[in-house]
Amino acid sequence: MRERKGSLSVQNSIQTRLSFVMALVMVFVVCINFFIFEQIHTGVDRIDAVFSSNAAINDLSDTLNNLEGTVYEYLNIKGTKALENYYRYEQDYRELLDKLNDRNVDNEVKMLEKNIRRMSESYLNQTSETVQAKRGRNIEKYKASYEKELQLYEYINSYIYKLNNLRFRMNSSNYQLLLSSMDVLYRLALVVIFIVAAVGVAIIILFVQSMIRPLTQLSSTAHEVAMGNLNVPILPVVCEDEVGVVTRSFNQMLDSIRIHIKQQRESIEKQAQMKERELLMETHLKEAQLKYLQAQINPHFLFNCLNAGAQLAMLEDAERTGVFLEKMADFFRYNVRKMEDDALLWEEVDAVDNYIYILNVRFAGDINYEKDVDEGIGNFRIPSMILQPLVENAVQHGIHDCMETGKIRMSIHKDGDDLEITVSDNGAGMTQEMIQSVMAGKARNNGENRYSTGIAVGNVIDRLELYYKQKDLLTIESEGLGLGTSVHITLPVEVEGTSE
Repeated sequence: MRERKGSLSVQNSIQTRLSFVMALVMVFVVCINFFIFEQIHTGVDRIDAVFSSNAAINDLSDTLNNLEGTVYEYLNIKGTKALENYYRYEQDYRELLDKLNDRNVDNEVKMLEKNIRRMSESYLNQTSETVQAKRGRNIEKYKASYEKELQLYEYINSYIYKLNNLRFRMNSSNYQLLLSSMDVLYRLALVVIFIVAAVGVAIIILFVQSMIRPLTQLSSTAHEVAMGNLNVPILPVVCEDEVGVVTRSFNQMLDSIRIHIKQQRESIEKQAQMKERELLMETHLKEAQLKYLQAQINPHFLFNCLNAGAQLAMLEDAERTGVFLEKMADFFRYNVRKMEDDALLWEEVDAVDNYIYILNVRFAGDINYEKDVDEGIGNFRIPSMILQPLVENAVQHGIHDCMETGKIRMSIHKDGDDLEITVSDNGAGMTQEMIQSVMAGKARNNGENRYSTGIAVGNVIDRLELYYKQKDLLTIESEGLGLGTSVHITLPVEVEGTSE
């Protein structure tokens, strides 16, 4: 019995029925589109065929001209190349003549074709006679033959010109007729497409309504139950699909609720005490949530004030002040928002840019900062607040005492499956003891510097190890005091959208 119900459920599932209806509509649409496409394709072929006859006549005329030119060339030069061209064009011209009409037909065009074909045969015989006379060096004969050939050539050309004009007039009228037919077909195609779309939408709406109706009844009954009315009637199972399964489960749940309420009435006092304790716990929880929200007020208030100050500066034409306040707001907002999350590489680079801009305003633009970042790697994910503390450390402990000559450089390159990040300076430098102290986590930023964010290099090391679950991702190199410092990070590549 269970197997039978399961089979019915699969056969009558909403997905199966919806797929069938959608497939039916799509097949209908595809068939209509295919029919319209075939009609349009046929019309285009007919339009192409209208002027193909003119093209054939033009080819015939061109070949005749080429043939006559090679005869003239051979008579004047008597070269092997000219003779070869003559035979080649003669063959081409005969092939084109074979396509012309050769019967008596009550049609002006067909009769012109027949006349051209008959004269062309005489012309070809005459050209052959001329060439043979030239090859036999019979001057008088090939001159006389050539004059007859030219007369036939002129006659044929005039007939070809007349045939071409006659066909062009006929083809023009046919072309206009075909254009009218294509316009009618185009309008008919639009009407058919709209009708098909309307029928498809109607079918889908009717089908969806048949599925939604049991859901609407279930939703209405569930709302009554949610409002406390447990005396609602049991819902009938209309179809053995997903909605039917949910309806049956809802009926069972309703019965279970009624039984449970009946049992709970017997221990109402105990439940009241438990409810009182729950309310007390909720009160404590709300107090904790209120304190958490109060703790968030200050940074959000600071962001809003900075943004308001930036807008006020822009209104008063203090552009640099406005830009400075915007950079401050962006920097603080990023620090608070991203401290516990990972970030995209371009967000980290922007945070460093904002930090350098803020410091340059503070120190009158004395910080010499360069960056070299490969294109197309901005969507790589890394832990947040990784780059800015390294640059800050280079400013505070590297070039703080030599701003005018100090230089900070940040380079980010992709090397295979790794992301190579280097922050270097030419400032105070470090001894090996100092490097070991930092790497061991003994040298920490105490946050006393008023221009510091309070995030030390040791904090960066800890978060890298937690994020990637491996050590030795960050290394520090320095040749000694006064010789600058270089911090290098190697991170596995993680692109946006793959971190989940």
